[in-house]
Amino acid sequence: MRRGKVRRRALCNPKPMNNKKAVILLSGGLDSATCCAIAKSEGYELYALSFSYGQRHSIELAAARRVAGSLGVKQHRVAQIDIHAFGESSLTDNSLNVPKDRVARSGNDIPNTYVPARNTIFLSYALGWAEILGSGDIFIGVNAIDYSGYPDCRPEYIRAFELMANLATKAAVEGRKMTIHAPLLSMSKADIIRTGIRLGVDYSLTHSCYDPSEEGRACGHCDSCILRKNGFRDAHVIDPTVYR
Repeated sequence: MRRGKVRRRALCNPKPMNNKKAVILLSGGLDSATCCAIAKSEGYELYALSFSYGQRHSIELAAARRVAGSLGVKQHRVAQIDIHAFGESSLTDNSLNVPKDRVARSGNDIPNTYVPARNTIFLSYALGWAEILGSGDIFIGVNAIDYSGYPDCRPEYIRAFELMANLATKAAVEGRKMTIHAPLLSMSKADIIRTGIRLGVDYSLTHSCYDPSEEGRACGHCDSCILRKNGFRDAHVIDPTVYR
């Protein structure tokens, strides 16, 4: 009898196939949640990194915690940094209005929701943590198809950062190559949502709005809300977001 019990416990709690680690940039939004789920599906042990940087939509940090819990993240850390000190972005400067109901989006039409050098700062923190963890893999949920035109969401930017990472770290010099994974880069928002649904992402836990109400309800009119709504519509999936 004792042997049988031990055998059943072993089957219910199998040892992980590997212990490869990845640092995931997790904002709490739709894209980063899907990116985290993709990393999990590829067998990575997840180390999620979020940022409190003075953003007006800091409610996203609560969403990041929910997503991290739902996806079985090994560690979730929130770094405190003060991008707010520099201003020049409606996401960090409350004197600026978040653009609503924008139509034109081109390479030269970058809205004031762009936060100067944000992804470079975030990836640099992720790079440092990855090196400490002994990981060579960083996941970021940037997208260059359905996005607001930010220059740090383009494939050439990701390639350039990866090149820099492999020049600037002790780990890379000693032979552990650093890889920046951007699995959503060429996907439409609808395809991102379909992928997340297939991987079991609970999108009701996520938050996308740049300008939520005090109660946390999404505005429905900022770039991020519009992209989210259109994505769910095109994917033929109900958007669980409560819009004001």
